[in-house]
Amino acid sequence: MNSTRNNTFGFFGRSQQDRGLHLPSAGRPAALFVMCAMLAPCSVAWAQDAPPDRLELAGVARDFIEQTKEGGHTDFEQKPASGFGHYMGNVSDTLDADSKPVFEGGGHKVAYQWKNSAGQPIHPKFYDPSKGDVAGRVYASVDPGGIESAMSFREWFRDTPGTNLSEPLNLTLERVGGTDEQPVYSFMSDAFFPLDGKLLGNSGGAPDHNFHFTFELHTEFTYLAGSGQVFSFYGDDDVWVYVNDDLVIDIGGVHAKVQQVVELDRLGLEDGKTYPLDFFFAERHRTQSNFRIDTTLVLSNKDLPTVSAAYD
Repeated sequence: MNSTRNNTFGFFGRSQQDRGLHLPSAGRPAALFVMCAMLAPCSVAWAQDAPPDRLELAGVARDFIEQTKEGGHTDFEQKPASGFGHYMGNVSDTLDADSKPVFEGGGHKVAYQWKNSAGQPIHPKFYDPSKGDVAGRVYASVDPGGIESAMSFREWFRDTPGTNLSEPLNLTLERVGGTDEQPVYSFMSDAFFPLDGKLLGNSGGAPDHNFHFTFELHTEFTYLAGSGQVFSFYGDDDVWVYVNDDLVIDIGGVHAKVQQVVELDRLGLEDGKTYPLDFFFAERHRTQSNFRIDTTLVLSNKDLPTVSAAYD
């Protein structure tokens, strides 16, 4: 662990402009080719087994009612005190005994993100100027990012009678064409509304979608040292990713599309060992829901989901 990991919010710059990386909203993203170009030759990764064409991941979606309606949850359709935007530092660096994130508060709104030498946003705990990284900045004021309390947050990723309903939700990551040697797997939707017409029903209004839900995945992968493995999320709203029980992507808050990337070679993992990757997502606000994952990790399901609704 390098010393910069202990100074997550220690880099206060002068500019207040958000200079986060923005990808094209349609078609194959430029950042995907940047990702591929960063990778080492694939002979280490695929010396024995051919890469699969797709990754079938099984997760759980939980549906909520917005806070403005009877029986609504206080954190959904909530505006943070410091305004809409990307917030970091409001959840725990490690998962609890149930493999869930814990709300801790003490977070900050992001002015502009830390970036690697390729210009991709990264978690500030991995900031390393010797690698050509560029420092970001957060605002000084503390803000929980539109989350009322540890108790209200606890309900996001747990079945809670009278508060939410859940059902299985599978996600298919397709192998991107032209990435046979160093496979890249991708799922992209600029209208991610998997619970439309289900569970607690649509939110009403125009456009009429189910805008208030969470989604979690519990997966695992084999780390291949020096092969340039990466995982990227780009979308809205809250997203937290943990690798080996360590928070590596922190995109909290209610905001437009935001990206963050984790380079697995920065994590100090052991070559050839299998590690968990736990993914947590929340859609909390109208009028968009964007969801994109790009990764070179061959992810597989780690734990079968538990849901309130029965499987078909």
